[in-house]
Amino acid sequence: MKILIDMNLSPFWVDALTDAGIEAVHWSTIGDPAATDRVIMSYAQTHCYVVFTNDLDCGTLLAIAKSQLPSVVQVRNQDLLPAAIGDVVISALRQVEEQLAVGALVTIDRFRLRIRILPIG
Repeated sequence: MKILIDMNLSPFWVDALTDAGIEAVHWSTIGDPAATDRVIMSYAQTHCYVVFTNDLDCGTLLAIAKSQLPSVVQVRNQDLLPAAIGDVVISALRQVEEQLAVGALVTIDRFRLRIRILPIG
């Protein structure tokens, strides 16, 4: 699994995910920080990344386009730093790895995990 971390999440996630054995890159190191969600989603699809974001627009883009990929993981929490929710996110990623490989929209918060298989609609 390869994770592309969106601009709205801290680059600290790279180390947290990498330390857990998950390949991760922050968008700021590979693309224009001002890029639109569509650009980031297109890059992720072309390069086989799962988008990791706090942005609900990525799920909307998937639904509108009826896309199968890229998979998107949305994290919903007050504190979005890995120190606060990293263990929950890493555990959830391991649980849904198979679904993410074939196309899924996953929403994670401290208390629950929601999976929608793509395409939506």
